[in-house]
Amino acid sequence: MPAGIITRSAHPEALWPGVKDWFGLSYAEEPATWSKIFERETSDKYQEIVVEATGFGLAPVKTEGAPIEYDSDQQGYKSTFVHVVYAMGYIVTMEELADGQYKIISNRRAANLARSMRWTAEVVHANVLNRGFDGAYAIGDGVALFSASHPTLSGNQSNLLTAADLSETSLEDAAKATWRLKSNRGTPINSGIRRLIISPEDAFNATRILNSVLRPGTANNDINALNAMGIVPDVVVNKYLTDTDAWFVQTDVRDGLMSMWRNEPNLDQDNDFDTKNARASSYMRFAAGVGDWRSVLGNSGS
Repeated sequence: MPAGIITRSAHPEALWPGVKDWFGLSYAEEPATWSKIFERETSDKYQEIVVEATGFGLAPVKTEGAPIEYDSDQQGYKSTFVHVVYAMGYIVTMEELADGQYKIISNRRAANLARSMRWTAEVVHANVLNRGFDGAYAIGDGVALFSASHPTLSGNQSNLLTAADLSETSLEDAAKATWRLKSNRGTPINSGIRRLIISPEDAFNATRILNSVLRPGTANNDINALNAMGIVPDVVVNKYLTDTDAWFVQTDVRDGLMSMWRNEPNLDQDNDFDTKNARASSYMRFAAGVGDWRSVLGNSGS
């Protein structure tokens, strides 16, 4: 029997009168985590390209009678977002459909397929961060997303934080690194922390670090500067991060973590003429990646 076909023997309890619920098919839905982190855009092409503009350097002093000096805005690296197709379906035999007691069973199977597509999108987006320390998944400038050697016209720059578990000290260091980000020309940019992205294992620790009025874990009366200054306005707990020690600081630099959608998830249904089986499938096409690496700083943890 072909893979994906659902028969009466697969879920015999579905044929029993009085069955009200299906274990495993009624998990509570949650808002998409990736949409809290990635900038979502639509696309009508097979790929999208985001190109860095290097900008200009500092304006020099113009002495009396001297001509104006002209600079050129050069093209930096480019990030290519090639759309990938993700699809899945299932087949239900005519007999199974005919003998089922409730139409809700079929509806729930469709909902379960939708969940699989949602989970797929979550994993694909989270992998941008999960693979961010691995040079095998280089971004447009030829190095890992989180690297101390991003090439620029002013020399190598870094968005790789010194490996350390999440703590008051390491988060303060991340804030300083965010404030010290520079343009391709080496000039300071106006950047601050937009959100902290953590695994569930760091959720309680992050709450203590950010919400304590006084410094967490000490007996002195020093104020908690992170809290008093409102350094981290938002926290996202991402269940799809694979390294429980890794954590990330997203900045307010634009064109960073980007989600390009060519086709939204859909559900198609039809019937096979010969077998009378019912078929349902879902299809989506999108690309997830990063444009400007200054939009996120990564710490692999200790």
